[in-house]
Amino acid sequence: MIEILKAILFGIVEGITEWLPVSSTGHLILLDSFIHLDVSEAFYEMFQVVIQLGAILAVIVLFFHKLNPFAPSKNEVQKKATWSLWFKVVVAVIPSAVVGLLLDDWMDEHLYNYIVVAIMLVVYGVAFLFVEKWNRDRQFRIKNVYEIDYRTALLMGAFQCLSLIPGTSRSGSTILGAIILGVARPAGAEFSFFMAIPTMLGASGLKLLKYVLEIVKGEALAPNTTEIVVLIVGCVVAFVVSLLAIKGLMEYVRKHSFSVFGVYRIILGIVVLGYFLLVQ
Repeated sequence: MIEILKAILFGIVEGITEWLPVSSTGHLILLDSFIHLDVSEAFYEMFQVVIQLGAILAVIVLFFHKLNPFAPSKNEVQKKATWSLWFKVVVAVIPSAVVGLLLDDWMDEHLYNYIVVAIMLVVYGVAFLFVEKWNRDRQFRIKNVYEIDYRTALLMGAFQCLSLIPGTSRSGSTILGAIILGVARPAGAEFSFFMAIPTMLGASGLKLLKYVLEIVKGEALAPNTTEIVVLIVGCVVAFVVSLLAIKGLMEYVRKHSFSVFGVYRIILGIVVLGYFLLVQ
């Protein structure tokens, strides 16, 4: 029961921070230092990535009609626009897919630590404040997700590569990139959510495959009943919380800038760095 309660808390944190531009990795690292799941190290490395599957499902549910090119209520023009949107999403995820596959093991070994996370939290917090100030009176050239062209999609995908560094935030890097490229916040946030579907499915699948191979090679133990329940509970809670988080963020960005998230990131980065320096 204690492990289930912990899994619920991890699911809540994942569901909120995966979509807000505040770094889910940074929050999970901080949470794990206070509330450690009683699971194997190999399982936890897989868990902190695969728990994203629940969050992905929330995007699919919330935007199912917009993303479904076979919807009977859509005419031919709308279906064509939906297919075009999907093609742009595929183009956008190519850069991070290539870089992620090539550098996944290296980044796991060298970048997944509190110093990198804290630095990136602060750096991107400052970046948000700077970009939002720079764009305060700017008229965005792209105001609707369907207006995003292939060039802009590919460039947003390049920005997404930055999120491979823990502490950066996938949504944060892509939304920040969208603003710089002249995409209005709601459209940038929405396209960022769509990019998350293949990106997070791929990352979760890769991490799950590595975990299975470790078990087959005898380098890791097969998950026990508690670990399986923890993974299921974490994913379910992440799904439910993500539904609320995504709706809330979309409402927020229609009327407000991301400056508040910049301030939050800077404070969190300082807290993470200070905490780990004190406990070392």
